[in-house]
Order: sequence, then structure tokens, then C-alpha cells
Amino acid sequence: MPKAKKVTLAQALHHTGGLPDYIRDKKFIKVLVSDPGQYLPPKKLISYVRNKKLTSKPGKKYEYSDTDNIIVGLMAEKVTGIPYTKLLKRQIYRRLGLTRTSLPRTLNMPTPFLRGYEIEAGKAPLDQTKFINPSLAWASGGIVSTLPDLTSFFSGYVPGSLFGNKIRKAQRSWVKGSSSPPGPGSNAAGLALFKYTSKCGTMYGHTGSFPGYRIFAASSADGLKTITYVANAQITEGPVSDLIRKSQVEAVCHALG
Repeated sequence: MPKAKKVTLAQALHHTGGLPDYIRDKKFIKVLVSDPGQYLPPKKLISYVRNKKLTSKPGKKYEYSDTDNIIVGLMAEKVTGIPYTKLLKRQIYRRLGLTRTSLPRTLNMPTPFLRGYEIEAGKAPLDQTKFINPSLAWASGGIVSTLPDLTSFFSGYVPGSLFGNKIRKAQRSWVKGSSSPPGPGSNAAGLALFKYTSKCGTMYGHTGSFPGYRIFAASSADGLKTITYVANAQITEGPVSDLIRKSQVEAVCHALG
């Protein structure tokens, strides 16, 4: 991306690089609507914003962007010479014992899976489970997993068992900003990690949403107390979303005791 030559890896992980979000691009949305089940490679995904201006000067403003996550995945491939899917298996799945986690390229969901729905007042729930290809999110939410695997991931990732204390310390350089959608309590953004401070204490993790799903997963700093929370509908704003955040706070309180 020629407009992003001054954006660093840390800024991309921090969502402070100013990279425009490809999922908001009108051309991408048009292609998506034309065939939600299609596969688009990661370089094609970011091509929709390749020549767009940065939304802000690198390092100056927090703004969550899915493009950041795609760029980080591509950078990992470039540095190691190893495909991202193989890196995930080698560096994460095997080390944390994740046996039901994958990054699919098709609509064929690995079993078992939780069905997700589009909810609209006055209408019957619409099954979204095999409607949009997860690969259209790739490194920004295209992973398919189970609640036990997600729990195992955050209980290992948060305390730093994948990379050690030096990176763990750098990761916790917090700036004001919320995950997308916002998590429980007050949110702060670190490097590929968010801090959620509630009335019962602090947990570290990430939220995410995809048509049919809304996820929150987090762990205590030592990895001993973990929560995974899923709503099988992508409700990210409005009164129901507010209730979801309140229930997440109660879940955090239960986890922290």
C-alpha cells in the first residue's frame, strides 16, 4: 500500500496507523453482495483501499480497522516465508492444544458449529451460518473455532505464553479505544489486545462480530480465569447491544469471583 509506507507493525496492531477499513469500501461491499460465498485472497481484500488516503497521521489517532489485521497477517507471511494458515498451526494451534480451530476458505463449516442468525423485528430469524465466506475476513476474524478452544487460546495468549514477557509488556501500551464491537466496562486498546475494566475488575481479550455472531473472549492477567461469550446474532448497536454489554459485565464478575 503506497499510502501506508510510514505505518509500522506496532501501529497496525494498535489500530493507530490510519489505514482505511476495506469492509467499508463501496466497491468491496458491491462485490460482497454480488456473491457472499466467494473466496477473495487477502491481497485482493486490501486492494479496495490500496490507493486511498490514510484516515489520520500514523500514530496519532485510534481507529479500529480490519485492514490492519490483514496487513499484519501478510507481514507475518512475508517475514517468515510461511503461509498464514501454516503459521497458525505451528505457532498457535499446536502450542495451545487447539484441535477444533481453523481458517477456512469455503462455506463448509467444520463440525460442530453454532448456527448464527440475522434478527429483525417482526420477521423470523434468518440463518446466516453458511451465507458469507469466512475468508472474506481472513486474519481479521475469519477463524472458525469452538468455545473450549477459544478459552484455551486466551488463557495462554493473555499471560504471554506464546511470546514471553518482553512482548507482553510492549503489548500493554494502552490507548483510549474500544474493540469492535465494544466490550464490557471501559475499553482500552493495546497491541492486538484490549483491556476491559468493569466494576468487578479487569480482564484482557478481544471482541468480534460476523454476520450471525457476536463474540467476547477474555482472561485475567495470569490466564487462570477466562470467559468466552457468544451471541448467535450480529447485534452491535442499540438497546439489545447495550444489554449484551451489561450481561458481559455480569459474566466477568462471575469469572473473577
